[in-house]
Amino acid sequence: MIRFATIGTNWITEAFIRAAKQVPSFHLQAVYSRQKETADAFAEKTGATQTFTNLHELAASESIDAVYIASPNAFHAEQAIVLMNHGKHVICEKPLASNVKEVETMIETARKNDVVLMEAMKTTCLPNFQTIQHHLPKIGRIRRYVASYCQYSSRYDAFKQGTIANAFHPDFSSGALMDLGVYCLYPLVVLFGEPKSIQAHSVRLSSGVDGEGSIILDYGGMDAVVMYSKIANSYTPAEIQGEEGTIVIDTIHTPTLVHIHYRDGRKEDISVPQPHEPMYYEALEFMTLIERGEKESTINSHARSLATIKIMEEARKQTGIVFPADERFV
Repeated sequence: MIRFATIGTNWITEAFIRAAKQVPSFHLQAVYSRQKETADAFAEKTGATQTFTNLHELAASESIDAVYIASPNAFHAEQAIVLMNHGKHVICEKPLASNVKEVETMIETARKNDVVLMEAMKTTCLPNFQTIQHHLPKIGRIRRYVASYCQYSSRYDAFKQGTIANAFHPDFSSGALMDLGVYCLYPLVVLFGEPKSIQAHSVRLSSGVDGEGSIILDYGGMDAVVMYSKIANSYTPAEIQGEEGTIVIDTIHTPTLVHIHYRDGRKEDISVPQPHEPMYYEALEFMTLIERGEKESTINSHARSLATIKIMEEARKQTGIVFPADERFV
């Protein structure tokens, strides 16, 4: 049994708990919130038996083995470092942190304390992403990767009326790139590694974060185009274009339908069954690492998390997006 605590009391934490409960070794021991009333209400909803309102007390607790972090992006690094320094394994929502320095410090802390640190990127743990990897050689030399995640934010209407929620506030290291663009970039890094160079563009909002943006990434012989938005919707599938065919993916963030369209006109359905909730697979990967005594995922590895945040930081530099978090860990 792996005794979990969670940080964050929003819908994504509920989704993680619901999915993780399908893994036999998962046990929800505690929830953390800065407000006791919020912690108590969330514990009652999810079945946790303990609550914490002090991070250091949570970190020091002997009743906790691992922690799932789903707080605002700006808090990821500080919270994870405190927890790992007390020997807790950490699975942290994407993006892993606000910038390169934070991610480097988190990785150093995990290695120093001999604990698991894994970015909670569900996409790359899904069976239908792994089938993409398996069938990739069928389409010949790769020439282009195209991925889009554009979803009109439920908080954007309020933003236009002058109410700035966390999702559009630089203090929380938010914005379209951080919250949605990462879903396009992390799978790209897993499939093709780090690019030679990038060119980024964005639409900056009055709060200082990006409402939408796009990045062109040069891989020498192939390029990648990623598009992301919190101020408009897109219904465009993702594609990996090769000289012999193209892999078409229904959604890059949660692939469920995957086809190969060959140049000769044939079409092959390479989708595989995905019977569990999407976040089950990342939870299983994380808990399997703990059970086996391994310290790093080969899927959502430290190197891949670092490569992804490097791209995102360079994109922010090119588009003038700065977070208060960038002044920490200097």
